[in-house]
Amino acid sequence: MTDPRAARPVVTRIAPSPTGYMHIGTARTALFNWLFARRHGGRFLLRIEDTDRARSTPEATAAILRGFAWLGLDYDGEAVSQFARRDRHAEVARAMLASGTAYKCFSTQEEIAAFRETAKAEGRSTLFLSPWRDAAEASHPDAPYVIRLKAPRDGQTVIADRVQGDVTIRNATLDDMILLRSDGTPTYMLAVVVDDHDMGVTHVIRGDDHLNNAARQIHVYQAMGWEVPVWAHIPLIHGPDGKKLSKRHGATGVEEYAAMGYPAAAMRNYLARLGWSHGDDELFDDAQARAWFDLDGIGKSPARLDFKKLDSVSSWHIARMDDADLLAEIARFRALTGQPPLSQAQHDGLLAAMYCLKDRARTLPDLLEKAQFIMTDRPIERDGKSQAALTDVSRGILSELTTQLQNGSWSRDTLEATLTSAAEAHGLKFGQLAQPLRAALAGRTATPSVYDMMLVIGRDETIARLTEAAAPAR
Repeated sequence: MTDPRAARPVVTRIAPSPTGYMHIGTARTALFNWLFARRHGGRFLLRIEDTDRARSTPEATAAILRGFAWLGLDYDGEAVSQFARRDRHAEVARAMLASGTAYKCFSTQEEIAAFRETAKAEGRSTLFLSPWRDAAEASHPDAPYVIRLKAPRDGQTVIADRVQGDVTIRNATLDDMILLRSDGTPTYMLAVVVDDHDMGVTHVIRGDDHLNNAARQIHVYQAMGWEVPVWAHIPLIHGPDGKKLSKRHGATGVEEYAAMGYPAAAMRNYLARLGWSHGDDELFDDAQARAWFDLDGIGKSPARLDFKKLDSVSSWHIARMDDADLLAEIARFRALTGQPPLSQAQHDGLLAAMYCLKDRARTLPDLLEKAQFIMTDRPIERDGKSQAALTDVSRGILSELTTQLQNGSWSRDTLEATLTSAAEAHGLKFGQLAQPLRAALAGRTATPSVYDMMLVIGRDETIARLTEAAAPAR
């Protein structure tokens, strides 16, 4: 039997709460929704669940939007504020009240607490069963009330989940949840269903910490006669120790990873693979992810964050990234971390040197460290190891080289011949000459090859740096 929902255009959503930074788990859930919608030619929507007015802040909302922008997850239409739709939520609650699928409950918090204390003392279920569920309206007092869902008491509710399989909940274990509080404000559980229905959401892809909520939300759909969406509850992300991801495991916010210098494309690849698989494929681009992604590839077990694997994925993407795109990533990274923008000379130098910088760089800071010979100006600031490489003997050799490099073509073959000859003339292996050359050209001992550095910065700058390094130590 075919599912009639399959004929509808796919609509997914992500609905973060703006109560802090954008969590890496939220980013992965957003990515899964984005990939599923894009694969099926559907729409991906953003809803800000800002009904918790005490904790929701404009700053947190801005952080969420920055996270989407950095990750490159484009959503369709404008971001929707759940709080702004509170009148619509209340309207639905009152419609359910009018149809008899909800009721007014006048029980006070004190009465509910007393009921639960007594039930606990007597060893009975503390599930609150309101005495007002079937009370005649004539018996209603003139007092504040909440509107509760008249949930089914008998039978079972089956959550047909695309990840977890069929999950059965006994209705007797669920209470009549509150839809509208006594002050007229809607609850989160009602608002989610109303918003998903009104936004046309066909697939609810979210963390499995919401799995139990699905049974209650199904009852709201059924009470309103609305079509229930396809459910897909994905396991949460755990740390390397198998425990729920937290600050003790390291970075948990999207912007933290951006500030650590991971390219957005690498994060998309890594997050997609964190709980979803396509055969044995570990490394892929966006086009492949969009073509391959489906709910059947999501596993039931929690995924574990692995920084070594993230570094490996990041290195693969950096090595294959278009040079201009990589420069744009570097510019964004420097702006995010409060560094000055690239000068024109630095930009041009990086572009010219990308061929010898991209290989094996795990992150953007790694790449920029290798590019120190471009990013620095004379006088060269040298670290301890490179300074130690500039002995009286090595300075003398560098002084000789400045003369030898004045003439001849500025090509790799000519440079190799000149430097090899200089090393042999002093009874040195080339590696012994390379260290003072690195110190002179970059002020670092870990750099691209000396030939690549010399070719990138050119004859005049090379000779100027060698001359500076050859000067007697003060």
